[in-house]
Amino acid sequence: QVQLVESGGGPVQPGGSLRLSCAVSGIFFRLSVMGWYRQAPGKQRELVAVISSGGNTNYTDSVKGRFTISRDNAKNTVYLQMNSLKPEDTAVYYCNLGMKYWGQGTQVTVSS
Repeated sequence: QVQLVESGGGPVQPGGSLRLSCAVSGIFFRLSVMGWYRQAPGKQRELVAVISSGGNTNYTDSVKGRFTISRDNAKNTVYLQMNSLKPEDTAVYYCNLGMKYWGQGTQVTVSS
């Protein structure tokens, strides 16, 4: 059974940082394309960042230069380092594997 478990969300002030983690089990993680998505209230879910099995990354324009996606294949874990957070980054963040499997989501709230 494939499981993706996110952690690391929470409240943070504008300009602050958070690191999200997504631990994967039940599948061969090393060859999987991993992504982070987010969904704000009343909006569609959007792709934030993606990382290939080889470590190539891509980001949506609104987070370029602020967010960094990375993976640790030894730990079957993908990370999203979020710096210089803005109120518009407030959303539920979801981990995705291969455009098929989803985590349960973790809430990120950026507010003063």
